[in-house]
Amino acid sequence: MIRIRNVTFRQLQVFESIARTGSFTAAADELCLTQPTVSIQIKKLSESVTVPLFDYVGKKLQLTEAGEALLDSYLIISNELSRFEMTIANMKGIKQGTLRLTGVTTTEYFAPRILGTFSQRYPGINLILNVTNRASVLERIGNNQDDLYIIGGVPPKDLNVHVIPFLDNPLVVIAPLNHPLMKKRKILLKEIVSEPFILREPETGTSAIVHQLLREHKLSINLRMVLGSNEAVKQAVIGGLGLSVLSKHAVVHEIVNRELVLLDVVGFPINHQWHIVYPFGKELSVVTQTFLTYLLDEGKEIAEAHLYGNFSLPSQLKNR
Repeated sequence: MIRIRNVTFRQLQVFESIARTGSFTAAADELCLTQPTVSIQIKKLSESVTVPLFDYVGKKLQLTEAGEALLDSYLIISNELSRFEMTIANMKGIKQGTLRLTGVTTTEYFAPRILGTFSQRYPGINLILNVTNRASVLERIGNNQDDLYIIGGVPPKDLNVHVIPFLDNPLVVIAPLNHPLMKKRKILLKEIVSEPFILREPETGTSAIVHQLLREHKLSINLRMVLGSNEAVKQAVIGGLGLSVLSKHAVVHEIVNRELVLLDVVGFPINHQWHIVYPFGKELSVVTQTFLTYLLDEGKEIAEAHLYGNFSLPSQLKNR
């Protein structure tokens, strides 16, 4: 018999963290618990529901059918508690609570700066930033798991969401220092496609835009390597393995420190936009409304100050 009254909310929080991160270790790190404590919490939860919640397929941890059902129930409970928290905050008219943001990987280069100044102004607000790939962000939007989402480009049309542009996201061609093309101006696209290229996975927005551009010009690329993170791509380019296309936000540090250069390629930078996204019909809390107003009014200036500030190589950052 299911002993649901023995289930604690803490056990459900641990369970959700494991389901989301795919790892007991990652959940322990996220929740600041020891791994044995996490294991004990899940053991007690499984005993209460009388069926296994996780299973291993090879080395991969997956939810069982019962685990999937419990996760759905937990998300409903969590959303209702968030609504209650929002109601109390609205009644009090105070700026405190939790703000949950999820963004694609490149947001890690500008979102923390925006959140830092926001946190100084509203110290009572607890901030949670989840950075992941585009597919995971879109999945979380569909499941309404967070308050707001940051993505590059426009989300798929089948997602019923508000889409608000708030920041430029120029895509640039990067090369290692002292590359033969670094001093050349007005480089044609057909001149660089024979160079070895390093790109992100096809599912990423940047990679999709590059391939679309190539199709429009009926060109093919000399793809040497596909890597799973912006940092890996940058290190490969610095190491002389090829050229790449990344968001200018992602390469400010390397340009300033003369590890990378921007190439003056015709058609670049590709003008792209960062968007803030949330589902239609979603009731925004006072905290979320406060952050959204701040983001649109001041967040852009903070991000652009970092991107176009007084760096040692202003021409590389401002003119290309």
